[in-house]
Amino acid sequence: MKLPKSLQTKLEQRQANNALRQLPTAKDLVDFASNDYIGFAHSESIFNQTHQYLADHNIKVNGATGSRLISGNHNLYETTESVIAHFHQAETALIFNSGYDANVGFFSAVPQRNDIILYDELCHASIRDGIQMSNAKAYKFQHNDVVDLEELLSRFQPTTDNQQPTTIYLVTESVFSMDGDCPNLEELVQLAEKYNAYLVIDEAHALGVFGQQGEGVIQSLGLQDKVFARIMTFGKGLGCHGAAILGSAELKSYLVNFARSFIYTTGLSPHSVAAILVAYQHLASEKTALQALRNNILFFNQEKLRIGLKPMFVYSKSAIQCAIIPGNDKVKSIATQLQQNGFDVKPILSPTVPEGQERLRFCLHSYNSETEILNVLELLATFVFK
Repeated sequence: MKLPKSLQTKLEQRQANNALRQLPTAKDLVDFASNDYIGFAHSESIFNQTHQYLADHNIKVNGATGSRLISGNHNLYETTESVIAHFHQAETALIFNSGYDANVGFFSAVPQRNDIILYDELCHASIRDGIQMSNAKAYKFQHNDVVDLEELLSRFQPTTDNQQPTTIYLVTESVFSMDGDCPNLEELVQLAEKYNAYLVIDEAHALGVFGQQGEGVIQSLGLQDKVFARIMTFGKGLGCHGAAILGSAELKSYLVNFARSFIYTTGLSPHSVAAILVAYQHLASEKTALQALRNNILFFNQEKLRIGLKPMFVYSKSAIQCAIIPGNDKVKSIATQLQQNGFDVKPILSPTVPEGQERLRFCLHSYNSETEILNVLELLATFVFK
């Protein structure tokens, strides 16, 4: 059957704007596109140890068989959640099937009617989708702008002694997925304490990148006891699948009872959970890959300055480096030229980012060589300045 005309029109409009999404085909290119920051997704050691763990514990099951509240809560969940909570210095951890599920589950269930959500305008789509499903009122603040945020916070303070205080959730990311930049988390903690707000931090792109053991930005700053909830996603730096929400035992119990994306879905397979467990064990002991990634981030920043590309890049000390090249046509053309020269660099188009903020997104990895970094930046300069 053909698509309804209204849907076909939307596809044609996307095509006309040169913004039509298509599934890419696998190519043997130098990886500057994936989120596998420290190479765990391709780690043969993690793969083999995951298999060995299942064999040693006589776990020969392919699927979870049901939701965790029915039949899918196999013993590996309890073991792995305990390891995650200990690693992140949190009271508890609750595993979700993905980072999207975790954010949608949290924000659709936790903030209540008459509560207020204040969120950074560049928060991930999964956060915004969860907020849209919430009964709370939500307001965005300008990106990483604590002055704008405090102005919003002050608007929702009680004006009389008899007025009930409003529950406020303050939401941001420790590393932003499109810009690779970080907020001033110490200032956000101070604001949350000043205005009695509940701080919620998505650490999807910080896990495996920041901290002595890749534990994320919050712990690297010693702020873990100041945050109401942390969302840790495993599909990036940890190289596997799933996510966990870190928080109090009461928060975990609440989510088990009210987070619909947790309640009404089949659990992860034992193999998926074992992969998370083994990846965390590697993260606790792995130093070489983390240091190699940090060296590459430093080298990338030094070279883009030397070559004269720094003005077009968003400031970032993370593994995500973005060059702003306005216009879908232009950024797609340059990305295609880089790919034709052997480098997998992806364009980020509007409407994923605002019109005029289209960009090339470079993801750095522990396994990228300095030669690869230098070559891709020199090619970029050639295509941009010609």
